[in-house]
Amino acid sequence: MNNNIESEDLEQELYEHFKFEVTKGTTPLRIDKYLMGLIQNATRNKLQIAATEGNILVNDLPVKSNYKVKALDVVRVMLTHPPYENHIIPEDIPLNIVYEDDVLLLINKEPGMVVHPGHGNYTGTLVHALAHHFENLPMNSSERPGLVHRIDKDTSGLLVIAKTEAAMTHLAKQFEAKTSEREYVALVWGNVIDDSGTIEGNLARHLKDRMQMAVFADPEIGKPAITHYKVLERFGYVTLISCQLETGRTHQIRAHLKHIGHPLFNDERYGGHLILKGTTFTKYKQFIDNCFKILPRQALHAKTLGFVHPSTGEMKRFDTELPQDLQECIEKWRGYSKSHLTDDEA
Repeated sequence: MNNNIESEDLEQELYEHFKFEVTKGTTPLRIDKYLMGLIQNATRNKLQIAATEGNILVNDLPVKSNYKVKALDVVRVMLTHPPYENHIIPEDIPLNIVYEDDVLLLINKEPGMVVHPGHGNYTGTLVHALAHHFENLPMNSSERPGLVHRIDKDTSGLLVIAKTEAAMTHLAKQFEAKTSEREYVALVWGNVIDDSGTIEGNLARHLKDRMQMAVFADPEIGKPAITHYKVLERFGYVTLISCQLETGRTHQIRAHLKHIGHPLFNDERYGGHLILKGTTFTKYKQFIDNCFKILPRQALHAKTLGFVHPSTGEMKRFDTELPQDLQECIEKWRGYSKSHLTDDEA
């Protein structure tokens, strides 16, 4: 009996679970610390074990946990099992479908629903719901069924879903070419001085807080992002605005608004969960706490979506009402500004 087993027989197939490109301008940082800031629920011990087992690659070569990442490194985390997100088990989750035909549908996503599976969110996502309600949805470039675009977990509003390969291709090209229309309603901290404006700035991961995106002046860092805004209503310490996306980058509105000093109301990731404007009175603090309880998420809603229909060539525009939590929060601020602020403040 031959006990000599070829080494290749012992090798297990590895599957890519995470891939990151280190932002230009990042200072050298141990790879275990770098990944802890990017992967939710990752511990340093687990990452060090992964490195020891050769499962952390930099520029396609395995590295030890004390390797220091540098700008433009491509970091990949490999595991011996496929990502759970590739194993979609249909779940009977209700969907708020506002329009449907043979090639696409529009969904008004509830706040709190994750759009697609990922680390820490392997069930209960929009993709699991779509798999229950529809068969054979086309895959996008990331192998996610039906998805043409996405919005954050705690952002509510409209999403278009493709039902055919042709519709997926047609719609994806519109989003890439920036010809689709996307309007969001946002409640932000502070009094936005200009009635309208445009925020431009490349977006990339924040150099210190890897869970945030940040604006960079260097055109070689990140991806270009453009957000147009206009003021809808002023409440003194907060402002209701409309944002139109010319590009659709990760956390674009959230990062752009923080960049100009007006974070989204109750956006914990970007500091909007703190009292950033107003008085020091206890009653005011209680008022803000009540607002946060009514709206326990960032104050952002994808209100309007427009695109050319893949089959008919007709320009279609869809609009939604603001969700109840955002409406109630706005009403509270409207009442507060009328009863507590002078005309100059409001």
